[in-house]
Amino acid sequence: MKLFKFITTLSIVETTGGGSATIAAEKDIIDIASSAGSFNTLVVAIKKAGLVETLKGKGPFTVFAPNDEAFAKIPQAQLDSILADNALLTKILTYHVVAGKVMAADVKAGEVQTVQGDNITITLSNDNVLVDEAHVITTDIEASNGVIHVIDSVMIPQ
Repeated sequence: MKLFKFITTLSIVETTGGGSATIAAEKDIIDIASSAGSFNTLVVAIKKAGLVETLKGKGPFTVFAPNDEAFAKIPQAQLDSILADNALLTKILTYHVVAGKVMAADVKAGEVQTVQGDNITITLSNDNVLVDEAHVITTDIEASNGVIHVIDSVMIPQ
């Protein structure tokens, strides 16, 4: 029997009875986010914006994914307003996505264009990586169509 579990980097691994592990890269970005348990609000937002099929697509994509704690920083009335405005919601969500698969080791400081069209600013400071003002807290969650880096804040484009 095969068991799937999360390891410390939140990558999904496949284990067998003998204890060996291999990365299970057949799950796409949406599948991973849906099964992780820490991206519930993000998954709801992606569904409301109609972006599920896009993020299940071939890609590759790099997603700076705010976790549930990041969404909890937004006052509930403001979050409800964002979730009710499909155009704004789409703009915000696509601002968190970069075309291509960029692993943590390949990240460089500077501006990077998002799928939304605006640039985000990557800042490297000591062992910290910031995307705009959001801290990257977990890196390199590999998916079949890209990679997820977890951030601690929702980024709002200007």
